[in-house]
Amino acid sequence: MYERLEPAHRAGAVRARLGAPLLLGLVRTARPKQWIKNILVFAAPGAAGVLGHRGALLHTLLAAAVFCVAASGIYFINDATDVEADRVHPDKRLRPVAAGVVPVGVARVVGTWLVLAAIAVADLAGSPLLAGLVVVYAAITVAYSLWLKHEPVFDLAAVASGFVIRAIAGGVAAGVPISTWFLIVVSFGSLFMVAGKRHSEHLSMGDERGSHRLTLELYSVSFLRYVRSMASGIAITAYCLWAFEKNASLPGVPWFELSIVPFVLGILRYALILEAGSTAGPEEIVLGERSLQLMGLACVVFVGLGIYAR
Repeated sequence: MYERLEPAHRAGAVRARLGAPLLLGLVRTARPKQWIKNILVFAAPGAAGVLGHRGALLHTLLAAAVFCVAASGIYFINDATDVEADRVHPDKRLRPVAAGVVPVGVARVVGTWLVLAAIAVADLAGSPLLAGLVVVYAAITVAYSLWLKHEPVFDLAAVASGFVIRAIAGGVAAGVPISTWFLIVVSFGSLFMVAGKRHSEHLSMGDERGSHRLTLELYSVSFLRYVRSMASGIAITAYCLWAFEKNASLPGVPWFELSIVPFVLGILRYALILEAGSTAGPEEIVLGERSLQLMGLACVVFVGLGIYAR
């Protein structure tokens, strides 16, 4: 009896050994660490002071969850599309799809289903506008993978648009108007981060950067530094104008204006890290740098006091 069961037992053990790396590879390809970007979904409802309302909070949480699923789906599709280029990148070659742990076909199927699931959930939840934003987000990111990533400047705008769409989605989900200054801050703050990421890739790839991404061959360090300077300057100016506007009609402690200090210090600290030659991605820098976390917390606290302590 034991002899007849042994082959089946061995086959099950083999399937288990093969299945575990695939499952782990699928989780890694979904990039749960990148979900921190979806904190932008809470920005507009938080600035409007509606996160204390149960309905607005639930709708915002749903929007954040939808974008987590959609973003993971896009990562699967992008990794399947960029598999050959990733295999010559010093870090991206270790990604599950590039390393062969997750088959390209599986990545495409999983990615497509995740994006469709995100759109369907948003629509079934009664928010066709949110579903439409997910469609726009997916369309831009797929266009980026197939074409825009090879177009200088437009590739920066395409990546930055993903952050802007998240911020707009939060306002749409919670049903709050979005300030013009808020949109400018998010747009140029995102461009600042994206230019910083290109700077990191420029340094990490060295002379072989063009083989991974054509635009990296065309971008000089000085040009990327110029984009960061321009974007950070506009973001800081717009944030100051937003803070002055919010505080103009409110008596007492100027909490919104005080939030300018950690906002500016955070941008300067991030810029210094890039100038020091960091090759880490934006999320790695933010999660690994305690000073940035403290500046972000201080900014949130000051804005929160300005909104809720009146």
